[in-house]
Amino acid sequence: MEIAKYLSVLVASMVKFIGGPVTGVAVGLSWVETWLFTAAGMMASVVLVTYAGAALRTLWNRYRPSAPRRFTARTRLAVRVWKRSGMVGIAFLTPLLLTPIGGTILAVSFRVSRSLIFSYMLISALFWGVVFTLIVYQLPDLFNRFVSSETAK
Repeated sequence: MEIAKYLSVLVASMVKFIGGPVTGVAVGLSWVETWLFTAAGMMASVVLVTYAGAALRTLWNRYRPSAPRRFTARTRLAVRVWKRSGMVGIAFLTPLLLTPIGGTILAVSFRVSRSLIFSYMLISALFWGVVFTLIVYQLPDLFNRFVSSETAK
């Protein structure tokens, strides 16, 4: 059933971006289908977190103890990326280092407008979707070429 294949790619990329291309290969989709549903999965996650972000922040602040905030290596990195490149940097790094959920939470926490979050994350999802999908789809060929060249020596 094709719908189940598409949904599996979509859900996998909602949680972890690389999961979309890996799942697409596993279920036998074409690279274009995998790319589109990987990007759609990231964007579904972005939309969900963006609209739920304000409510989650209110809920978090209500039940979180008022202890002083600690700066960890992760928060320092987030602030450094934000200061250097703003939303462009967050969107660029979301598929690479962050998850779609993590990148969106970071953007929402810096109070970026929804339209900017959606536009930059869409560009990032489409770009990195092509890159990751083509890499995952070409990996078996690259591996076979490497192994055959090593055995020929």
